[in-house]
Amino acid sequence: MVVLDGIVMGPTHCAFENCTQSTANIQQGVFCTEHDILCFGLIIRCSEEEHHIWLPQVNRQQPAHDEIQAPNQQHTNYFIAPQFYCVETIYAPCGVVIAWTKFAKAESPTNILEFLDSVYPTSDLQPNYVCIDKACLLLRTAVQHDYICQKWCNPAPLNGSAPNLVIVENDKQGNPHYKRAFNTQACEQLNAWIGGFQSSVNKMNVENFNWTMHSLLFIHTQQIIKKQQKKRNNNPVLREESDEDEEIDG
Repeated sequence: MVVLDGIVMGPTHCAFENCTQSTANIQQGVFCTEHDILCFGLIIRCSEEEHHIWLPQVNRQQPAHDEIQAPNQQHTNYFIAPQFYCVETIYAPCGVVIAWTKFAKAESPTNILEFLDSVYPTSDLQPNYVCIDKACLLLRTAVQHDYICQKWCNPAPLNGSAPNLVIVENDKQGNPHYKRAFNTQACEQLNAWIGGFQSSVNKMNVENFNWTMHSLLFIHTQQIIKKQQKKRNNNPVLREESDEDEEIDG
């Protein structure tokens, strides 16, 4: 199983149509180096000290995650560099980061499917389950049928159709109860942590943003692995299973 989700954040990028390169000037730039030269003389640039009521006001307030975005949204002007819409991440249920990418315009089902296809290009690599809050919309886009949502997008079916997703656990009094086998909120938990860096990383150029985001996710993954190893060492059953796996691999 993998968990997939996005968080609305990202750096600015070139305003030229379909270009997501870093702007030549991160503070006031609108185009990347290539398109800045191409468009030179066509765009009137005003200094920050000048103020005209006809100029668009810079508004960096991020839309809420899952807000519907126009995938082919056109720029109405070239006075402001556009911003990447969101960072999309694939996690293991324990919180380990598997892959991440940036979506320039929208967290659309097509973008998500293409991201999954790039990470899992063949059927033997694909996970058994993909947990995502847009599961029904994603599946409808992939298969083009409505009836499949109720059958295949239930995260905790009790009819025995997916025994790996629901397990029976006993409470302290010994009473059995149903429990989800995997942490399906791993993305939301990590996004809450990543969101604390949003005001800083959004001001970076694309290259620095990529490096910083990759470093943050790498550090987080290392911490998760250490916690899992400590938990395994403190649990005799898990430690014995780990030793058996090492013997088999050897």
